[in-house]
Amino acid sequence: MRVKSARGRTASSTRWLERQLNDPYVVKARKEGWRSRAAFKLIEIDEKYGLIKRGMRVVDLGAAPGGWCQVAAKKTGSTPTNPLVVGIDYLEVDSIPGVVLLTKDFLDDDAPDQLMAALGGHAPDLVLSDMAAPTTGHHKTDHLRTTHLCEVAAAFAVDVLKPGGAFLAKVFRGGTETDLLTMLKQNFAVVSHIKPPASRQESVEMYVCARGFKGRAATGDIATDDA
Repeated sequence: MRVKSARGRTASSTRWLERQLNDPYVVKARKEGWRSRAAFKLIEIDEKYGLIKRGMRVVDLGAAPGGWCQVAAKKTGSTPTNPLVVGIDYLEVDSIPGVVLLTKDFLDDDAPDQLMAALGGHAPDLVLSDMAAPTTGHHKTDHLRTTHLCEVAAAFAVDVLKPGGAFLAKVFRGGTETDLLTMLKQNFAVVSHIKPPASRQESVEMYVCARGFKGRAATGDIATDDA
């Protein structure tokens, strides 16, 4: 489908609109009721690694517009009377059945405590992060800023996860920074990188998936699986 240019619309806006209208994941998300095409990224990663199981408690960092929360709520069996999923974003997210949503910047000092309170003090089985800093167009700057968000998310995961739990986060192509990757390998049994099919090929994003959290006093052998 081609989109005709219109008065007041930039060429880049026209290209974005054309891409959206021709994106099969956008069409499928609208048809199936997902908040965004990003829901399929989590679905595809979960199909590969089996991260989400019924009854698990999940934290979603950078939850807007809510697609990952929807997937997590469905797969865990989370309900309004027994919410198992908590999402946080500085952008307001429309309510999702079975999900506790906090409108707050995850980088605020009191955000971790509020997330744990929303979980009723229970340790989560899975910490998700699809956070990315607003892009500047400068690859190195964007990579470093998003890596920082991933580092903060990983530190939170190590502080709160249940032993055996998992961490999934967005990074930019170029891989995970050495210090962060070393920290993940020290604390998790297996660390993998993945670019799911739903992630656009031209996008620099990919995901780091760390499974088998060793617990707060993590020691022992390190396994890697960069599939």
